[in-house]
Amino acid sequence: MTAGRRALAAALATMMATGSAVQAAAPSPRLPKGLEAGQWELRERGPDGAVRKLCVAHLNQLLQSRHAGHSCKSFTVSETPNRLVVTYECGAAGNGRTDLRTETARLVQIRSQGIADGAPFAFALEGRWLGACH
Repeated sequence: MTAGRRALAAALATMMATGSAVQAAAPSPRLPKGLEAGQWELRERGPDGAVRKLCVAHLNQLLQSRHAGHSCKSFTVSETPNRLVVTYECGAAGNGRTDLRTETARLVQIRSQGIADGAPFAFALEGRWLGACH
């Protein structure tokens, strides 16, 4: 291998290693400015309207609710002061796209769809802040 090729190979290796380190160190989405952390009630839209409570400290809990506990890579499609749209990929666990619209710091609308555990899902939720987590 010539000296020029060795230098090029070393530069490419450094760029790849640096790119991986930067990507791995990139922070996950935080709660949008003004959105309250704490206990949330998530009510599914529709006639059955299942309700569940969730202690939310991190935005991914709202964006990737069907893939909780999985390591996912996310991509912000669009972000405005009151709306966030992301897509995410969780390897074999599946993927999704979530649209979170903030009405107030204590009221959000969430629409999500994707694949979880090999099956499609789609849902719409209304989230209401209840207070501090218990």
